[in-house]
Amino acid sequence: WESKNLVIGWNNNFKNLFIVAYSINIKMSLQIGQQAPDFQLYDTEKNLVTLSELKGHNVVLLFFPFAFTGVCTAEMCSVRDDMSTYEGLDAHVFGISVDSLHSLKRFKADQNLNFSLLSDFNKVASNAYETIYEVFAQGTLGVSKRSAFVIDKEGIIRYVEVLENAGEVPNLAAVKAVLAEI
Repeated sequence: WESKNLVIGWNNNFKNLFIVAYSINIKMSLQIGQQAPDFQLYDTEKNLVTLSELKGHNVVLLFFPFAFTGVCTAEMCSVRDDMSTYEGLDAHVFGISVDSLHSLKRFKADQNLNFSLLSDFNKVASNAYETIYEVFAQGTLGVSKRSAFVIDKEGIIRYVEVLENAGEVPNLAAVKAVLAEI
């Protein structure tokens, strides 16, 4: 969020200058080159994962709406099937959704996922990364938007893709291309 002050001032009726000042908050989007917002989330094994503790490694964050849904399953399985590429690029991959730890643990086991899934049940990371639907399908509130972020070894955002359409999948080829460049 960025605060803006607005100053206005001329009154034609009284021929004098007046000032009205107020503050408004404008939401600023995350940009490439910015420091990635830090977070702490639990993985399916109940380990606390802190983004800032991963400095020295590239990180891929893949936010997704819900476990066990068609597009989410296809996306996560695609990453699973290409995990050796991500590992070769020194990238730690994390899938993040607002699902409970129990649901994500079952999803990970059912799909044989070979990377960590993090529960953002309280929507802290989804809000920090500005990747949350206020209202999703069937009136569901506070669901993560499908999105991808690449964070370099210094904690700087190098790739951002936030999708409004939950039926689309992030450009994982672009994610890997950015990882190969950093």
